[in-house]
Amino acid sequence: MIVTDAVRAGASGLSRALQRMPLSAQKKIAPIADAVEIVSQMRDPRVFAALGPSSVRGLILQEGKQGRPTKMKANHEAHFDWDYPADHPKMRKLYERAKQLQWNGSTDLPWDTDVDPYNPEREILPQTFLNLDGFREFGYRLDKSEKQKLTVDLLRWQLSQFLHGEQGALYAAAQVTEAVQFFDGSLYGATQVMDEARHVEVFHRYLDTKLDKVFEINDNLFVVIDALMTDGRWDMKFLGMQIMVEGLALGAFSTLHKMTNEPLLKELLKRVIQDEARHVHYGVLALREHITTQLTERERREREDWCFEVAILMRNRFMAHEVYDAWFGGTSLRRQDWDHVVLHSTGLSEFRHVMFRRLVPNLRSIGLLTERIMPHYEKVGLLKYMDGRAADQITAEEMLADAA
Repeated sequence: MIVTDAVRAGASGLSRALQRMPLSAQKKIAPIADAVEIVSQMRDPRVFAALGPSSVRGLILQEGKQGRPTKMKANHEAHFDWDYPADHPKMRKLYERAKQLQWNGSTDLPWDTDVDPYNPEREILPQTFLNLDGFREFGYRLDKSEKQKLTVDLLRWQLSQFLHGEQGALYAAAQVTEAVQFFDGSLYGATQVMDEARHVEVFHRYLDTKLDKVFEINDNLFVVIDALMTDGRWDMKFLGMQIMVEGLALGAFSTLHKMTNEPLLKELLKRVIQDEARHVHYGVLALREHITTQLTERERREREDWCFEVAILMRNRFMAHEVYDAWFGGTSLRRQDWDHVVLHSTGLSEFRHVMFRRLVPNLRSIGLLTERIMPHYEKVGLLKYMDGRAADQITAEEMLADAA
């Protein structure tokens, strides 16, 4: 607790000092201040120990933005079962379904579709997605062309984060396949590795050949991926990727599928959603019994706190600071001004709404949304989603119909 108290004190002092700095200094220090603020909110010292090093690597050192591959040291036990048991009928059923629903990203999507991101008749993303007129409050008036370009850049950024998240899911799925404690889970996990490879392929191809740009990974997303890849506990890998990253991504994919009128992107997202629905279902099946019957109360509380902190990190991911840096980094518009516009944008609010509408019921279902942690979710406005259906209670088809 001494460490986290010291970080909180430092965050408070840094925030006050930031307000007195010249604008140029504020722009340099603001990302570090944001990082310290995020870390200072971690209450459980075990969560601080788990996420703290990743936060330093991602938020302060920005290792995801150094222009070179990142080395993350994996540390987990591979679980071999030489009896090859049929130990989880629901997972076996999910495995059979996954084998039947494989698709080819190279040939099963209409890649010959002409994609013009500025075509108003096939609006790739509504300009209402970002509150473009909100910049006037801070002295910026965007013309029609600038509004179109900024909207398309925001889409490029969204899809880039999907791409980076899918690479994290690819490697995490490979780890989970060898570490999961159910043999039927290992069989299913192998199908997810294939799914994630396909998702990396199609998102990269779309960005590279249709939108001509890939944004760097968001720092908050890097922290989550780094933390779950380097954690040695199999259930934490499941929790981080299957429930948190995949669960939130499923909501984001559904929202974008609903908003876009570009046919290739719409079909791509439809197929990815069908895969992701299985992945989150898998996580719920694997973790529910484990968390509620196999963990000590102390272990369960640590995971409960960990999930809350990761939820906050993922919520902050959608502030799109990489777009702010590209558009306004050299101007007088401050990060907090950009954040104000983002937080008051209809489209991004819808993104956050659907993402957490998918995530929070899964946390409840696996036993990580108890009365102890509920007030924290209530304080940040997320508890309103707790009564929704968990991943094993809703099909991909229902999700797509809901996003139509």
